Amino acid sequence: MRAMLKAVLTLAVLAWSSVAAAQDGYTNTGLTLDGIGKAYMGRDIAAVMGYQGASWLERPDRAQEEGTGRLLPLLGLKPTDVVADIGAGTGYFSFRLSKAVPQGKVYAEDIQQEMLDIVAARKAKGEGANIVTVLGGVNDPRLPVNAIDLILLVDVYHEFSYPREMGQAMARALKPGGRIALVEYRGEDPAVPIKEVHKMTQAQAKKEMAAIGLVWVSTDSTTLPWQHLMIFAKAN
Repeated sequence: MRAMLKAVLTLAVLAWSSVAAAQDGYTNTGLTLDGIGKAYMGRDIAAVMGYQGASWLERPDRAQEEGTGRLLPLLGLKPTDVVADIGAGTGYFSFRLSKAVPQGKVYAEDIQQEMLDIVAARKAKGEGANIVTVLGGVNDPRLPVNAIDLILLVDVYHEFSYPREMGQAMARALKPGGRIALVEYRGEDPAVPIKEVHKMTQAQAKKEMAAIGLVWVSTDSTTLPWQHLMIFAKAN
């Protein structure tokens, strides 16, 4: 009798787990070298790059490899915009955004205090007066609600361990009509020299953004050498 009861309970737990996974989109996949053992809506989630790799973000050939100087002009920013740089790292884009919105504000958000310390040290030398550093959580960037005109995510979304929850929190932070600019290495292009777990296809991105209620606006897959720039908006 006990064995039968245990078997029934086990089946019930498995069934509940399956339903829960279907509802939130998460499944367990088993640890890999570059993944966290978890998938979201069929996409393996990549491990976060630690602060020990900060120098890679500032490598001298990054501008040439990724065409970083071409990105900001594509965002349609106004000088008064409030922008959030999620997964800001060393502030590579935060300081560039600071110059693009001189009468606005830039939230440089990261989950690693060591990265934010790098941003703060640079700010202490006189750069980026309108930058505010934010220590986010793995499921919440901790941004003010209905306050952001544009959220920029450069090669970071695919590393979110809770993309659904982070997406919902980012959507709450956007003003009505606010936008998310999702920059990801093109998963459709085998010539892009990046590991597959660190890439995303446009179809996958659309699926995940739709799940949090954002509307696809546009995709530019030609201006940047390796990446998609995908724009999604919050309804007015």
